Amino acid sequence: MKHVVAIIGTGRMGSALATALLNGGHQVRVWNRSPSKYADLVRLGAQPSATVAEAVADADVVIVNVSDYAASSQVLDVAEVRTALASKLLVQLTSGSPRQARDSAAWATEHGIRYLDGAIMGTPNYIGKPEGTILYAGPEKEFNDYHNIFLALGGNARHVGTDVGHASALDCALLGSIVVDVEGIPPDLFTTFFAAFKPVVDDAVIDVATRVRDGRLKGDEATLASLDAHYSAFKQLLELTRERGLDPTLPDAFDQLFRRAMHAGLAQADFAALSAFLRRPIEAHRVGELA
Repeated sequence: MKHVVAIIGTGRMGSALATALLNGGHQVRVWNRSPSKYADLVRLGAQPSATVAEAVADADVVIVNVSDYAASSQVLDVAEVRTALASKLLVQLTSGSPRQARDSAAWATEHGIRYLDGAIMGTPNYIGKPEGTILYAGPEKEFNDYHNIFLALGGNARHVGTDVGHASALDCALLGSIVVDVEGIPPDLFTTFFAAFKPVVDDAVIDVATRVRDGRLKGDEATLASLDAHYSAFKQLLELTRERGLDPTLPDAFDQLFRRAMHAGLAQADFAALSAFLRRPIEAHRVGELA
């Protein structure tokens, strides 16, 4: 069965999600703050929407992929959008912490909105592929009812439990296994998803190493995700560290590294651009070339 799906947020990842759904034969409505970002999707057959409420109006499923949960709240927690979302399935694929996922689910329940929270375990080039992995958490019935949508987004679509925080927790756990313990996730579940995620990690390491070697640190058409997108995802680990009282030394060090790059104007650079800040002295000339 084919469905009408609204995609809220059409950056690199959101565009990949929309493209996969179009390729799967679904009708797709798209919205983004900058309409130019969905021009290519419209050429592929997506229907553009002037407002979020318009995108949601006749959708069966609404998928959100924006910079963070605060940005998501700004576009969703509006009277006309809440009304349009009532009784529909909202799938939150924005990076966030387990607490943010649970808060978002509580908000959805309060307004009569069905809800799943998800974590995309890979870069946009994995979306729509058989090995593409996205974890979903929340009521299993919602996952089963729209399983064909989730399979269109990635052949390795997994339901990881009814606790809506567990998709995000597993995402964070792949960055630090202590999260498995504090979130009460069975170790065998962690190892299963770590194995599924390994090809993504391998490809990312090769990509970064090659870019550093060749000096290709600027964002380009082959960039899998901008530095800004990586930082947004990383901040969920920071959030979880604070929520659970974990030692912040290591994540704080990486946070400072990201902040220096952001301050230097490198939001749209490739992740490999962080290498310029790991050298002593900092390669000021290279940083200047990237900004």
